[in-house]
Amino acid sequence: MEINEMYIPESAMAIMAHPDDIEFACAGTLARWAKLNTRICYLVCTSGDAGIARSGMTRQEASQIRENEQRTAANIVGTKDVVFLREPDGMLQPTMEVRKKIVREIRRFRPEVIFCGDPNLVWAGETYINHPDHRAAATAAVDAIFPAAGQPNMFEELSQENLSAFKPRKVFTSGLLDDNQTVLSIDDTINIKIKALLAHESQFKGKDPSDYVFERAKAVAEGHNMKYGESFKITTLENDEMWEKYHGDAIDRHPGA
Repeated sequence: MEINEMYIPESAMAIMAHPDDIEFACAGTLARWAKLNTRICYLVCTSGDAGIARSGMTRQEASQIRENEQRTAANIVGTKDVVFLREPDGMLQPTMEVRKKIVREIRRFRPEVIFCGDPNLVWAGETYINHPDHRAAATAAVDAIFPAAGQPNMFEELSQENLSAFKPRKVFTSGLLDDNQTVLSIDDTINIKIKALLAHESQFKGKDPSDYVFERAKAVAEGHNMKYGESFKITTLENDEMWEKYHGDAIDRHPGA
């Protein structure tokens, strides 16, 4: 599926479970947009506090390390706006409380585009079962995006924080590559994607993910007019007419997909 490569949103938020998930899923696209002045926000549901398998490492110490790595990676991609929900790593659940936390951040940041995972993805190939935190984060994100974030009568108490309802324009869902997904070029930003990934030093001791990332991006780009790509299923929640009606001249600056 093709997309208008001229489409550059005014703002984009990525919602994932762990530090480094965003880098794997969509950092190339986020970096390309950041270069073109798109506002970027990272929303990470856990702090990866169970993700450092080192003798004597406490959850608190791991959280601090992984949050610092994530902030460094996000800065490489092009943003300092990083939010951690600090839900327990390995035990994330798509509760109403987590949904409300995500709605709060959507209403605060008001992203035109939101990136998230696919809540239906369990069997991720022949050698991997999708992490339960990934599925929980994806479910919580999707349920927060629609209808909760844009429905003023849901979590109406957030209005006391001066946070009004907001419905994003598009949702970019990452998952297994298939014919229903859109492939975006990251030819100019794949090195940024890899540099951001390598900022997660605690996850790559003794191994380098660069070859894997290059090969994966090359496989995604195959058959398209690009060398490296990232793929997404794109859902349009607000068409051009409705987006223009409620968001002024944004449509003129950013042509539709």
